[in-house]
Order: sequence, then structure tokens, then C-alpha cells
Amino acid sequence: MFPDFLMDYLPSFLFIFLRTSIFMSFMPFFSSKNLPLQFKVGIILSFSIALSPLFKIKVSFADLPFFIVQEVLFGVVIGMAARAIFIAIEMAGQLISNVMGLSIATSFNPEIGQSTEIARFYSLTAMLLFLIVDAHHEVIYILAKSYEVLKPGHILTDNLIDRAIVGGSNLFILALKFSVPVVLILFILNIILGFLYKAAPQMNVFFIGYPIFIFLGFFSMLLSLPFVINALLDSFVLVREEISRILSLSGG
Repeated sequence: MFPDFLMDYLPSFLFIFLRTSIFMSFMPFFSSKNLPLQFKVGIILSFSIALSPLFKIKVSFADLPFFIVQEVLFGVVIGMAARAIFIAIEMAGQLISNVMGLSIATSFNPEIGQSTEIARFYSLTAMLLFLIVDAHHEVIYILAKSYEVLKPGHILTDNLIDRAIVGGSNLFILALKFSVPVVLILFILNIILGFLYKAAPQMNVFFIGYPIFIFLGFFSMLLSLPFVINALLDSFVLVREEISRILSLSGG
């Protein structure tokens, strides 16, 4: 049998471990498949053990399944909110690759499966910025704060589902925002090539346009990189605000 003082902390530890493990499975960098499993488990256990004495959580056995469902849903929603920027930037890279005609050149990305090199470049850029500006520390702080704001059994799941739907729709807006400088330039090039084909139908537009698409695509990516970096930095601030908003709505 466990000592009495351990039994007092056990419910707190289990619920903190549950929410943390689900959140970490979505959180950028920590959810990377390139990190050893032992490292991830060690981080989650250390975090849970450190927070367990700070929060007193008591639940009845009858309410346990309901509380677990709430914790799982809450962990998934805030985890996806933290990861939304990286999903959007990956989508932007895929969109740019499609427009440039490079989508056929895919490679295996351990994070999402098949991915283009442009999408991987944008994802790595976003990951490095995320770590450089210490955004991961802010997100972890908000996670720790969530145990103080939202105790198990006091989570409003209706608001969580509504916020998850809104967040999912915002992914496409973010992806378009990141990719629009390159896509717009290549769209204009498409129109120009269409006029050239009408003016000279005997000209092979594919062989002429394909190298131009690649060159102009990479050149516009280089020019738009400062814009993308600034947009990512602004988005990281929005991530913290979005998670804070989820905490507020989930608490009623």
C-alpha cells in the first residue's frame, strides 16, 4: 500500500500527467518524432511531479470517466492551438510547391509523412524562431497556469468544441497569409504566360515557363522571407492569446 501522503498527491499527479502528456504530444519541438521517447517521458514525468504538490485535486470514482474525457478534450484543443502555426506554415509551403510545380519532388518528413522541401524549409524556420524567442517557455507557463484556473471537472466542453472549430477555420487563413507573396507573383506570371501563348500559339509555354516558375518562385521566397518571419513572430503572440482565451472560455 502507498503511504497516506502519497495517496493525497496521487490524484493530482495523475490528472496533471494526463493533461501534460496530451498537450506535449501536440506541442512543437517536444512532439517531434526525432526526439527519443525516453526524453519525452522524462520531461512529462518531471513536470507532473513538480506540479503535483502545488495543486490539490480530489475526484470521486463515479465522476472519473467524465473528468478524463474533459481532460483529453482540453489537452487536444490547447495542444492544437499551440501547433496551429506550424500546421499553417506547412500548408503554405505545400501550396507554394504546388504553384511552382515542385510538388512532385516530395520527401519523407517524420512529423507529417510526405512533404515537399519548401514546406520543410518553412517548418524548420518556424521551429527555430519558436525556440529563439522562447515561445515554448511561455506556452509551458500557460499550461502550468491552466491547473490553477481550470480544475478537473470544471471545464466547459461546449466552449472548447466551438473554439476548436473556429481555430480549424483560421488555419487556412494563416496558410494563405504566409504563402500569398509567392503565390501572387506566380499567379501574375501565369497570366502573362497565358497572353504569350495566345499571341504565339506555336511557342511551347511549358518548357519556357517551368524554369521561370522555379527561378521566380525561389527569388520571391527570398524577398518575402522577412515578411514571413515577422508574420510568424506576430503569430506566436497570437498563440499565447488564443490559449489564454481558451482557458477563459473553458472556465465559463
